[in-house]
Amino acid sequence: MKEATTHRSLVFFALLLAMFMAAIEGTIIATAMPSIAAELGGFSLYSWVFSSFLLMQAVAIPIFGKLADIVGRKPVFILGVVVFLAGSVLCGLANSMGMLVLFRFIQGLGAGAVQPMTSTLAGDLYSLEERGRVQGYISGVWGISSILGPLAGGLIVHSIGWKWIFWINVPFGIAAIVLVMLYLHEGLERKKSSVDYAGAGLLLAAVGTLMLGLTEASTWPATTTAALFAVSAIAFVLFVRQERRAADPLMHMELWSSALFRNANLATLWSGIMMIGLITFLPTYVQGVLGGSALVAGFALSAMTLGWPLSAMLAGKRIVTVGVRPMVRAGGASVLAGTVIIALFASTGPVAAGVGSFVTGIGLGLLSLTAIIAIQASVPWNQRGVATAANMLMRILGNALGAALFGGILNLLMSRYLRREGLQDRVSLDSIQDLMSESAPGTVHLTPDVLNLLRAGLSDSLHVVFWGTAILGVLTLLATWRIPELERVESPGPMMHE
Repeated sequence: MKEATTHRSLVFFALLLAMFMAAIEGTIIATAMPSIAAELGGFSLYSWVFSSFLLMQAVAIPIFGKLADIVGRKPVFILGVVVFLAGSVLCGLANSMGMLVLFRFIQGLGAGAVQPMTSTLAGDLYSLEERGRVQGYISGVWGISSILGPLAGGLIVHSIGWKWIFWINVPFGIAAIVLVMLYLHEGLERKKSSVDYAGAGLLLAAVGTLMLGLTEASTWPATTTAALFAVSAIAFVLFVRQERRAADPLMHMELWSSALFRNANLATLWSGIMMIGLITFLPTYVQGVLGGSALVAGFALSAMTLGWPLSAMLAGKRIVTVGVRPMVRAGGASVLAGTVIIALFASTGPVAAGVGSFVTGIGLGLLSLTAIIAIQASVPWNQRGVATAANMLMRILGNALGAALFGGILNLLMSRYLRREGLQDRVSLDSIQDLMSESAPGTVHLTPDVLNLLRAGLSDSLHVVFWGTAILGVLTLLATWRIPELERVESPGPMMHE
C-alpha cells in the first residue's frame, strides 16, 4: 500500500489562508469599533476588545508551541483554526460589549495556535534553502493583511454590517482545515510524554499578569499595576525553576544559552517595543502636529507595512547566499536608520515621516524573517514548535510593553507641559482629540491660541517618544550584532514531502 505523502503546495496555501485570517483580524476591527460601540454600548470596555485578544494570544502561544512538539503540528493547527472560527462566529452574535470581550478571548486562544503553527509548519515542510522564500511569502501576507484590514473593515461595516468582520473568517478557516486534513500527512512516531502542567500554569500566571498590568497600566491604580508586575516576576522565577527540574519541560531553558536564540529574541523584543511606538504615535504626529488629514497620516504609517513585506520577500530569496549575520545586521541598521530619520526630520512634513516609516519597515522585514529562519534551523524538530512560539511571544510582549511605555511617557510629558503653561484647568489630555478634528466644523471646542499651545506641547512630547524609538533602534542593532552565523543543527522531522 502506497504511503501517503504531503502535498506541500496545497498545504502551504492553507497556511497562507490561515495566516491571512488571523492577521487581518488584528486590524480589521479597528475601523469597526465605533459602530460596534454605538450599537452595543459599554464604552468602558472599549479597550478590552483589543486587550482580550492580545492577552489570550500571548499566554496561548508558548503552550500550543510545546503541544505541537508532543502531538504534532497538524492536530494543533486544526484545533487552533476551529477555536478561532468558533470565537469569530460568537463575536458576530454578541449582543453586549461584555459578551464581545469574552468571545474575543476565545478568538485570541485560537490565534495563539494558528500563528505559531503557520511558521512552524513552513519550517517543517521546506528545507533551509527553501525556507527563506516561503517565510517571505508569509511575511508578505501578514503585511498585506495589515494594509487591507482597516480598509476592509470600513467597507464591510458600511455595506453589510459589523458582524461580518468576524463571520468573513469562516470560509477561509474551513478551506484551510479541509486542505490540511486532506493533504498534510505527518509520519509522527508517538512517544509517551508528560505534559508539564505546573510549568504551563506558572507561565500562564507570569505572562497573563504581565500583559494585564501592561494593557491596563494607564487606567488602573498604580498599586494594582505594581502588584500585577510583582506577581508576574514571582511566577516567572518559579517557572524557570520548574522548567529546570521538569522531566519534560514546557520550554527547554538551554535554548536561551544559545547566543543566536537569545539575541534573535532580544532583537525581536526591542524592535517590537519600537514598532508599536511608531504605529501608535506617528499618525498622531502627522495629524495633530503637522495638520495632515487622516489619509495623509495613513500614508505615513502604511509606508512601513509596504517596506516590511517587500524586504521580507526579497530577503527570503537571498538569505542562503548572503547568510544570517549580514542579513540580520542589515535589518537592525535599517530599523535604527528609519527611527533616526523620523526623530530628526518628521517635523519637516509627512513625506519625511513616510520615508522614515518605509526604511523602518524594511528593517523589520529583514529582521523578522531572518530571526525566525535562524531560530528554526538552530534547533531540532522536537523543539522547533516551542522555539518558534518563543519568538512570537517576544514580539507580542514587545508590542504590549511599547504601548504602555510610550503611552506613559506621552501622558507624563503632556501633563507636565499643561501645568507649566497653566492650562491644566482649561484642557485635559483628551483635548488632543481637538487637534485631530480641526478640519471638522463643530468638533473643536478650544480657541486658536490654546490649540497652538497644545500643538507645541504635543510636538515636543512626541519628539521625545520618537527619540525613545531611536534608542530602541540602537538596542535592536546591538542585539543583531551579537547574533553569530548559523550553525545548522535542524533535523528533517516526521514530514513526508511531495
